[in-house]
Amino acid sequence: MGVPPHDLTSDRQDTYSLFTPGNAHSAKICRDFVQRTLETLGLGHLGDTAALCTSELGTNVHQHTKSDVHLRAAVASTHVRIAVYDDGDQLPTPRRPDAEEEGGVTPASAGKGVWFRLNR
Repeated sequence: MGVPPHDLTSDRQDTYSLFTPGNAHSAKICRDFVQRTLETLGLGHLGDTAALCTSELGTNVHQHTKSDVHLRAAVASTHVRIAVYDDGDQLPTPRRPDAEEEGGVTPASAGKGVWFRLNR
Protein backbone atom coordinates (compact mmCIF):
# COMPACT_ATOMS: atom_id res chain seq x y z
CA MET A 1 0.00 0.00 0.00
CA GLY A 2 1.52 3.32 -1.05
CA VAL A 3 1.64 6.55 0.85
CA PRO A 4 -0.45 9.35 -0.68
CA PRO A 5 1.51 12.25 -2.21
CA HIS A 6 2.44 15.08 0.12
CA ASP A 7 -0.49 17.49 -0.12
CA LEU A 8 0.28 21.12 0.62
CA THR A 9 -2.59 23.24 -0.55
CA SER A 10 -1.61 26.38 1.33
CA ASP A 11 1.54 28.45 1.67
CA ARG A 12 2.60 26.14 4.48
CA GLN A 13 6.09 24.72 4.38
CA ASP A 14 7.15 21.53 6.17
CA THR A 15 10.81 21.27 7.18
CA TYR A 16 12.81 18.09 7.76
CA SER A 17 16.23 18.31 9.43
CA LEU A 18 19.28 16.13 9.84
CA PHE A 19 22.50 16.66 11.78
CA THR A 20 25.55 14.56 10.98
CA PRO A 21 29.23 14.66 11.94
CA GLY A 22 31.56 16.09 9.32
CA ASN A 23 33.19 12.89 8.13
CA ALA A 24 33.56 10.93 4.91
CA HIS A 25 30.09 9.39 5.34
CA SER A 26 28.18 12.68 5.67
CA ALA A 27 27.47 13.17 1.98
CA LYS A 28 25.91 9.71 1.62
CA ILE A 29 23.89 10.09 4.81
CA CYS A 30 22.54 13.47 3.63
CA ARG A 31 21.86 12.18 0.12
CA ASP A 32 19.95 9.13 1.39
CA PHE A 33 17.96 11.25 3.86
CA VAL A 34 16.81 13.63 1.14
CA GLN A 35 15.95 10.88 -1.34
CA ARG A 36 13.99 8.81 1.22
CA THR A 37 12.18 11.88 2.56
CA LEU A 38 11.04 12.90 -0.92
CA GLU A 39 9.97 9.33 -1.74
CA THR A 40 7.98 9.14 1.49
CA LEU A 41 6.21 12.39 0.63
CA GLY A 42 5.25 11.19 -2.85
CA LEU A 43 7.88 13.38 -4.52
CA GLY A 44 10.10 10.57 -5.75
CA HIS A 45 10.32 12.18 -9.21
CA LEU A 46 12.61 14.81 -7.59
CA GLY A 47 14.67 12.25 -5.70
CA ASP A 48 17.54 11.59 -8.08
CA THR A 49 18.20 15.25 -8.85
CA ALA A 50 17.88 16.28 -5.21
CA ALA A 51 20.13 13.42 -4.08
CA LEU A 52 22.83 14.34 -6.61
CA CYS A 53 22.81 18.02 -5.62
CA THR A 54 22.74 17.17 -1.91
CA SER A 55 25.67 14.80 -2.32
CA GLU A 56 27.67 17.58 -3.98
CA LEU A 57 26.95 20.01 -1.14
CA GLY A 58 27.78 17.41 1.53
CA THR A 59 31.02 16.48 -0.22
CA ASN A 60 32.02 20.15 -0.38
CA VAL A 61 31.56 20.46 3.38
CA HIS A 62 33.83 17.50 3.98
CA GLN A 63 36.47 18.66 1.51
CA HIS A 64 36.58 22.32 2.49
CA THR A 65 35.55 22.65 6.14
CA LYS A 66 35.46 19.26 7.92
CA SER A 67 32.70 20.72 10.11
CA ASP A 68 29.51 19.01 11.21
CA VAL A 69 26.61 19.23 8.77
CA HIS A 70 23.08 20.49 9.34
CA LEU A 71 20.75 19.68 6.48
CA ARG A 72 17.28 21.22 6.11
CA ALA A 73 14.77 20.10 3.51
CA ALA A 74 11.81 22.47 3.20
CA VAL A 75 8.84 21.18 1.22
CA ALA A 76 6.27 23.71 0.00
CA SER A 77 3.36 23.44 -2.40
CA THR A 78 5.41 24.68 -5.36
CA HIS A 79 8.99 23.67 -4.59
CA VAL A 80 11.52 21.82 -2.46
CA ARG A 81 14.46 23.74 -0.98
CA ILE A 82 17.47 21.83 0.36
CA ALA A 83 20.10 23.67 2.42
CA VAL A 84 23.34 22.32 3.86
CA TYR A 85 24.88 24.38 6.68
CA ASP A 86 28.45 24.18 7.95
CA ASP A 87 30.74 26.15 10.27
CA GLY A 88 33.14 27.29 7.56
CA ASP A 89 33.85 30.99 7.13
CA GLN A 90 34.82 30.90 3.47
CA LEU A 91 31.95 31.52 1.08
CA PRO A 92 31.97 29.47 -2.12
CA THR A 93 32.07 31.15 -5.48
CA PRO A 94 28.60 30.64 -6.89
CA ARG A 95 28.44 29.24 -10.37
CA ARG A 96 25.93 30.52 -12.86
CA PRO A 97 22.88 28.24 -12.58
CA ASP A 98 21.10 26.80 -15.58
CA ALA A 99 17.68 28.20 -16.46
CA GLU A 100 16.02 25.32 -14.57
CA GLU A 101 18.15 25.70 -11.44
CA GLU A 102 18.04 28.02 -8.49
CA GLY A 103 20.48 28.12 -5.62
CA GLY A 104 22.73 30.25 -3.52
CA VAL A 105 24.64 30.90 -0.31
CA THR A 106 23.17 32.27 2.91
CA PRO A 107 25.44 33.50 5.72
CA ALA A 108 24.51 31.95 9.09
CA SER A 109 25.33 32.93 12.67
CA ALA A 110 28.22 30.45 12.56
CA GLY A 111 29.26 29.62 9.03
CA LYS A 112 26.96 29.46 6.03
CA GLY A 113 24.22 27.59 4.26
CA VAL A 114 24.44 26.53 0.63
CA TRP A 115 21.10 25.73 -0.92
CA PHE A 116 19.25 24.73 -4.04
CA ARG A 117 15.59 24.74 -4.99
CA LEU A 118 13.66 22.35 -7.22
CA ASN A 119 10.19 23.08 -8.53
CA ARG A 120 7.62 20.42 -7.83
